[in-house]
Amino acid sequence: MSTPAVLTAEVAAVRELAQELAAITTRPWTLMEVCGGQTHAIVRWGLDQLLPPGLRLIHGPGCPVCVTPAATIDAARSLARRPEVILCSYGDMLRVPGSAVDGGPGDLLGVRAEGGDVRLLTSPLEALALARRHTDRQVVFLAVGFETTAPATALLVRQAMASGAANLSLLAAHVRVPPAMEAILTAEGNQVQGFLAAGHVCAVMGTTELEPLADRHRVPVVVSGFEPLDLMRGLVACVRQLERGEARVANAYGRVVRQQGNRAARALLDSVFEPVDRPWRGFGPIPGGGLGLRAPFRSLEAGSRFSDLPGPVAAQEAAGVCISGAILQGRARPVDCPAFGSSCTPEHPLGAPMVSSEGACAAYHRYGRRG
Repeated sequence: MSTPAVLTAEVAAVRELAQELAAITTRPWTLMEVCGGQTHAIVRWGLDQLLPPGLRLIHGPGCPVCVTPAATIDAARSLARRPEVILCSYGDMLRVPGSAVDGGPGDLLGVRAEGGDVRLLTSPLEALALARRHTDRQVVFLAVGFETTAPATALLVRQAMASGAANLSLLAAHVRVPPAMEAILTAEGNQVQGFLAAGHVCAVMGTTELEPLADRHRVPVVVSGFEPLDLMRGLVACVRQLERGEARVANAYGRVVRQQGNRAARALLDSVFEPVDRPWRGFGPIPGGGLGLRAPFRSLEAGSRFSDLPGPVAAQEAAGVCISGAILQGRARPVDCPAFGSSCTPEHPLGAPMVSSEGACAAYHRYGRRG
C-alpha cells in the first residue's frame, strides 16, 4: 500500500506531467485510450480534466465483455437452457444482454434464474475440473478476452485434448485488439490521431504487431500502463510525436512490456488459435478480429457438438434509446446517452458498457461523471 509520502510524490509528478503536456501542446489533438482499465483510471483520477485546451481523449471499445456480440450471448443462452449442459464463464458475462428475440430473459443471469445451470469461473481450467466431476453432463466454456487471457484458454484446450475430456467444449469469443484499432482508423469520420495502447495486451503480444498500423495510418501508438503516472507519461509521449510529425510505436510501460512480449505465452497462443474474422458488438464484422481454434482442436468447438445453435441476428438497442454502439466506437460519451444514469444503471443495464466492470458507462456512473 502506498504511504502518504509516496502518494504526495505521485500527485506532484502527475501535476508536473500535466504542465509539460500543456507546454508542448500547440494545436488540437484527439487521442484514444484502447483499454477499459485505462478508461476507469482516467475517469477515476480525473486525468482528462488535467488536459490542456484542445487536447481531447476519447474512449475506445475497452473491454472484451463489452464487444461480445449479441449472437454469441444468444448461443450461450440457448446452451444454458439445455438440461444436459453446464454453461460457465466469467462473472461479467452473465449480465451482458443478447438479442432476446426468443422472448426469454436477455442475459445468462436470467437463464440461471429460470433454472439453467450457469456457473461463474475465475480460471478456464476450472471448466476442465467441472467436466471431470460431471461426466454425465456437457460443460461449455464461454471463452472471452483479449490476447491477455487467451493463453489461459489455450492451456485449457491443450489439457482438455490431452486428457480426452469428451464432455468439454468451447464457445470461443476471444478478440484481437490491433484489427479493432484498424477498424477505428478506417471508419468514416474517424477523429483518432493517436493511440494509448493497452499495456496488458502488449505484455503478452509485444509491440511489433502495432508497427504496421502506425506506419500505414501515420498515427503514433504509445503503449501505456494503468496508473495515473503511466497514463500521463503515455499522453506526453504521444503528443510529442504528433507535434513533431512523427508516427511510430513507443513503449511508455517499459517495466512490464518488452518488444517481443511474452514468448512462451505467444507460442502457446499460436499453437492453439489462429486469427479469424469476427463481429464485435458496436462495430460489426472485423477482419482478423477474433481468435478461432486451429484445425487439430476444432473438435472442441461448441458448434461442432451442438449443430442447432441460433445464428446471428440483428441486435436491437434497448427501446431505441441505448447508444452503446456509438460509445464502443468512441463516437459518443456515456453522458451523451439519454438513458445514462436514469433507465440505464449498473443495477439495470441496457447496454454492455454499463454491465462490464471495465465499461466506459460503468466508469462514468461509478465515479459520478455527469459531464
